[in-house]
Amino acid sequence: MKGQKGEYGYIKRQKRVRLIRTVLFFVAAFAVFFAGVYLNHGDKRSIYTVIAMVGVIPAAMAAVSAIMIWLRPSMDAELYRRISSVSGNLQMLYELFLTTREKNLYLDAAVITGDQVVAYTHEDVSTADLHFFEEHITRSLRTSGLKRSVKIFDSGNQKQFLSRIEILNDRQPPESDTDYLVRTALLAIAL
Repeated sequence: MKGQKGEYGYIKRQKRVRLIRTVLFFVAAFAVFFAGVYLNHGDKRSIYTVIAMVGVIPAAMAAVSAIMIWLRPSMDAELYRRISSVSGNLQMLYELFLTTREKNLYLDAAVITGDQVVAYTHEDVSTADLHFFEEHITRSLRTSGLKRSVKIFDSGNQKQFLSRIEILNDRQPPESDTDYLVRTALLAIAL
């Protein structure tokens, strides 16, 4: 479990990584500030204070990133076992958190094969929201010059998703260069 984006375990690993990064950024900013106060014999009016204040900006950005990832639960291990047991050699992506200005959606798994992208979310999502994200992914892929049909299954349709994966695995076309481009585009729009 390396925890790279798109792999199972990504969110669990990123929770630790982003928390550590945030703490280190804040420690560095405060260390510069207190070093400046010490070197200037208690006077806060120095270049060290300015550097520390500017150093808080990346720390705050890291804190926002850490908060966003901590709000997402990791993929259920049992669900991962069920999906991986039927996916065979299909190109799979796991734990994708898609964000737009209007809505957010967590995809547990996505399959890229041939001219299709098929995904699953354990969340109970309205049909309108599913259609919104299907269109969002389709637009994002078209922006990259890729044309794929996109279908997202929600929690009520887990059996249909697993069945679709089995069917896709049985008639799996050979992996193409465009499948890699689709994978890259999906990873680019995920948190």
